[in-house]
Amino acid sequence: MAIPDFIREIRASAGRQLLWLPGVTAIVFDDRGRVLLGQRADNGRWSVIGGIAEPGEQPAATAVREVYEETAVRCVAERIVLVQALKPVTYPNGDRCQYMDITVRCRAVGGEARVNDDESLDVRWFPVDELPALHEFSLFRIKQALLDEPTWFDTMDC
Repeated sequence: MAIPDFIREIRASAGRQLLWLPGVTAIVFDDRGRVLLGQRADNGRWSVIGGIAEPGEQPAATAVREVYEETAVRCVAERIVLVQALKPVTYPNGDRCQYMDITVRCRAVGGEARVNDDESLDVRWFPVDELPALHEFSLFRIKQALLDEPTWFDTMDC
């Protein structure tokens, strides 16, 4: 995954210490009720679309930008599905991050799903009852996006 320039600048002075970052996940549905997934280049697994918000960028704008950058699909943000602090992660280079994930339900409005950057091997629409093997993180967010109202919980291991 590409490291945004602003994080490179922070890392230049902060080193490998834990960074608290805003992450945004986009759950995108088309007019047939299918969900958009990307096959990640770093591990080969299918996943929902997401990325890091740029400084000052609103979560809905991040969702729309990330979906287009990764899949060439145009979408509009409909609503917040979930806000959740994730467990800290340590990347292979030693960088440590913890994300506040903001999951946004989106609706596709144009474009053709295709690989649009180097972060994905494949991009496809899937009927929600025919999903490929997904990490619990992705599966939980898709299920939440299908609900008409927010669901509250105390903890979730993702």
